[in-house]
Amino acid sequence: MKTSKNTILVTGGGSGIGFEIAKLFSQADNHVIITGRNEEKLKQAASKLENVSTITCDITNEQDVEKLVKNISTDFPNLNILINNAGSASYFNLLAPNVNAFEKASDEMNTNFLSVVRLTEKLLPILNSQESAAIVNVSSIVAFVPTLRLATYSASKAALHSYTQTLRIALENESNIKVFEVMPPLVNTDFSKEIGGENGISPTQVANDLFSALEENRYEIHVGQTSAIYDLFHSSPADALIAMNAN
Repeated sequence: MKTSKNTILVTGGGSGIGFEIAKLFSQADNHVIITGRNEEKLKQAASKLENVSTITCDITNEQDVEKLVKNISTDFPNLNILINNAGSASYFNLLAPNVNAFEKASDEMNTNFLSVVRLTEKLLPILNSQESAAIVNVSSIVAFVPTLRLATYSASKAALHSYTQTLRIALENESNIKVFEVMPPLVNTDFSKEIGGENGISPTQVANDLFSALEENRYEIHVGQTSAIYDLFHSSPADALIAMNAN
């Protein structure tokens, strides 16, 4: 997959992993479109980037998504890479009183899985019309090995992983679209502050690993210590679960 001269949409591109992905790819002679719910935040992010456009959009809102797809079709018909990065996470104790796990799970499933399915489906015709195209889903190591305080988030990423695999199979013989999945560990972003994100890897590393994987057509991208947990999961799922929940 070429890593320059692309038109790339990054959801949740105003901060964290999404911003670093947008920054790296814009520096590599790609036109990058970043989306997010906060218009001011997007403008601030865009001021630090080159060759970038912004579209304010809440990907969980159907009307916003319709407007986004129409905007892409009209203004960016050469879109050939979709990076589904926007996400939601709740850190909580399943057994705590009045925790409302259902509400938290609903938000996470909608943002991390259902909205990805909807946006991907609506943009497939545009991606399919390109000579070379890619879909990148930002998943997580918890798709394989869930953690206690991120129980419903883990479930939403497991759903995303399953969808990503079947989407790859569906498209591999029917189109020029390649399907990638990025599986970061804990990353030092505002998104992960509540769960000790300051102890995580830099979001720049996630962006760099994605860039390399696209060049190499490496479809599952195990960032940082994700590789070790992934290998442990395949040799002993029980040990991997213990390791992930040791603290």
